[in-house]
Amino acid sequence: MPRPDRRLLDLFQIQTPIIQAPMAGAMNSALVIAASQAGALGSLPCATLSAAHIRSEVETIRSQTSNPINLNFFCHQPPVPDESRERAWRLRLANYYIELGLDPEMPLPSASRMPFDSAACDVLEDCKPQVVSFHFGLPDQPLLARVKATGAIIVSSATTVEEARWLEDRGCDAVIAQGSEAGGHRGMFLTDDVSTQIGTMALVPQIVDAVKIPVIAAGGIADARAIQASFALGASAVQLGTAYLLCPESTIHPVHRQALKKNPETAITNVFSGRPARGIVNRIVRELGPMSASAPQFPLAAIAIAPLRKKSEQSGSEDFAQMWCGQAVSLCRELPAAELTKRLAAELANA
Repeated sequence: MPRPDRRLLDLFQIQTPIIQAPMAGAMNSALVIAASQAGALGSLPCATLSAAHIRSEVETIRSQTSNPINLNFFCHQPPVPDESRERAWRLRLANYYIELGLDPEMPLPSASRMPFDSAACDVLEDCKPQVVSFHFGLPDQPLLARVKATGAIIVSSATTVEEARWLEDRGCDAVIAQGSEAGGHRGMFLTDDVSTQIGTMALVPQIVDAVKIPVIAAGGIADARAIQASFALGASAVQLGTAYLLCPESTIHPVHRQALKKNPETAITNVFSGRPARGIVNRIVRELGPMSASAPQFPLAAIAIAPLRKKSEQSGSEDFAQMWCGQAVSLCRELPAAELTKRLAAELANA
C-alpha cells in the first residue's frame, strides 16, 4: 500500500496524516477537539467569527486537548460596493420573498465573512496555534510576516499549479491541492474561471511535481481507498471535510443533515455567497444558477439570500438552504468524529 512521507506528520506533530477541514457554518470547537484527540489535525474555521469568539473557541479547545490545531481564515479582497447590482439581486429574489411571506424591502444584515485582518492577527499572536491556514490566497505581506513571527506553520489552498507555485514563492510551508470535487468554497484566487477547475486525481500529482513543499490532497476523499490513492499520487496528507458532516459534532441544520443521507447531486454555484462553492443542488440553485452573473460580489450575495435560507430551514424545506458538501457525499459515515478518525487510520494501517 502507498504510504505518505512523514514530512507533514513531523511538521504538524500529528499521529495520522488527516486534516479535518475547517468548515465555516458547519462546525465549532467540538469537532476540532474530537479530531485532534484522535490524532488528526483539528481545524477551526474563523472566517465568520469575531476576535472574541475565536479566543473563546481556542480556550475551549485548549481546555480539552494540547494537541496541535489549525486556525483557518479567509483572505479575500473586501467587495467594492455596487448598489445597482445589489439592488438588481434583491429584485431577482423578490418573488421568492413574497412566496415565503417575507417583505422584499425588509432591512438586511451586513455580511459576516470578513477577511483576515490585524484584529485576527492579534488573536494568533496571543493563542499561538501550531498551524494557520488560509483560503483565497494569502494575506498582505505585513500581516503574513506577523503570522510567521508567531512560529506558526502556514498553509493555503491551491486549485491550480500556478496557485501552488505562487503560494510556495510567498513562504507557505505546505499547500492544499483542492480538487474540484471538494465541498464548500473553491480556494481559487488567480483565476475566476470555474470551467477550468481540475479534479483531485489530476491536480495532486501536477502540484507535487511543481513544488518542493508538502502537498495535502483535498476533494472527493472520504474513505481509506481515496486516502491511499492520494498517497500514490504523492500527497503527504489528506484533508477531509464532507466525511465529517454526518458526525454528531457537526452543527449543520437538520435539513442539511437529512439531505446528505439522500446521496444528493452537487454542483459548484455562486448563488449563496457570490463566490463559487460546491453544495447540494436545490431549487434556488436550479432556478438561478448554478452560476449566476447577477450575484453580487462575495460575500454580498449572501445578505439577500439569508432570510430565504432561514425561512426555508424553519419550515423543513431544502429549497433555499445552503448545504455545502463534496462529491464523495455517499461515502459519509454517521459516526462520532473521533471514532471516524480512528477508524480511517486503522483502515489505512490494515490496507
